[in-house]
Order: sequence, then C-alpha cells, then structure tokens
Amino acid sequence: MLITVADVLNKRQLEHIHSILKQSSFVDGKLSAGKHAQRVKNNQELSSNDRMLNELNSIVMGSLVQNKTYQNSAFPHRIATAFYARYGAGMAYGDHIDDPVMGPAGATYRTDVSITVFLNNPEDYEGGELCINTSFGSQQVKLPAGHVVMYPSGTLHHVAEVTQGERLVAVTWCQSMIRDPAKRELLYNLNLARESLMLKAPDSDETAKVDTSYINLVRMWSEL
Repeated sequence: MLITVADVLNKRQLEHIHSILKQSSFVDGKLSAGKHAQRVKNNQELSSNDRMLNELNSIVMGSLVQNKTYQNSAFPHRIATAFYARYGAGMAYGDHIDDPVMGPAGATYRTDVSITVFLNNPEDYEGGELCINTSFGSQQVKLPAGHVVMYPSGTLHHVAEVTQGERLVAVTWCQSMIRDPAKRELLYNLNLARESLMLKAPDSDETAKVDTSYINLVRMWSEL
C-alpha cells in the first residue's frame, strides 16, 4: 500500500528546517548505506554528529508521529531516527530494497514501512522522483514540501537523478505492530469505513459490528 499524506509540516516549520539545513554539515550518504546500497547510492546526508539534529527531529519526527493518517496506516511500534538527505545535480539512488533490520546493536528494529518526508517543493529541482515498484507498475512520487509518502519497505525503489537544483528529504522507517503489508492495508481501509459509520450512524448495529471486527482483527494480528 502506497499512501501519501498532505501537510505533515506547515510553512513555518519548513522555513525553520531550511534555515537549520543551510548551516548544517553534510557527509557522503554512502557512510550510512549497506554493502549493496553503497554501489548505487549517491547523495549527501546530515552528519549524525551535527548539533542541530535533535532540533530537526523534534520538528519533523514530532509532527509525523502525531499525524493520524500515519498512525492509522503504519500501526507504529518503533520508528527510526530520520536521515536528512540532500541530492544535488548528478546525484541519484539506484534500485534497492531497504535493509530488513536496522539500528545499532541492542536497539535494532525491523523495517516494515519506509517513509519519505519532502522538505522542498518539486519546482526547486528537476528529476529526483522517488520511483516505487508496485503491483500496478512503477509509481513516480514527487510531492510538495511538507507532504509524506509511505510504502512497504520490501518494495524495490530508486531515486531518479537530479538534473538541476537540489532535492531535500527526510527518510525514516517504522516497525509496525502489523508485519504483513496486506493486513495493514485491509485494516487501514476497514478503519476508514469504521470512522465514517461512527459519524453517520454511531448507534447502529452495523457500526458496532464493524467496530468490533476492526478492534479484534488488530488484536489478532498485532505483534508486540
């Protein structure tokens, strides 16, 4: 399931993020890549030692984890600290699948949902589309600043070459309570129907049955 979420970050937050990134230090993105990804990864990432990293995470991750669409579609159990990536002209990230397990020893997590937060607008750069292979073919994603795309981490994907300008994104991963992406999709759609029924007919038998089914499916499929 590929989901886009609008306006996770507002204009004021984005302006502050840009002011931080302008004075921050970036390093070769290959330093954070696995063995295979190093062959195809060509970008820059904010240094993990940058003094402004905590402030960035407070803004970006703080807004993401409070977003209802994120909560209702990802069923988050753990979420990684974000990487802040910069793509200049000539940079790209070739076809790859995200590592199944990430994190330092003693604090590893399974990657179930991959998340990209777009930090600048499509007109700021040419190329740079996030291309995600789905059962319906390749989907090209290039969203306005502050928008988010989420998709299963086991999906083959790449970032097309930036030919002009600069692409800025935050990337993170979520370990979900619901490991199976098909089950997450079913629960997400069922919950949309459930919330609609609760607004239109909160006291009906149908609403109660859908509500009970949703709750017990989450209970049945959750891995905690």
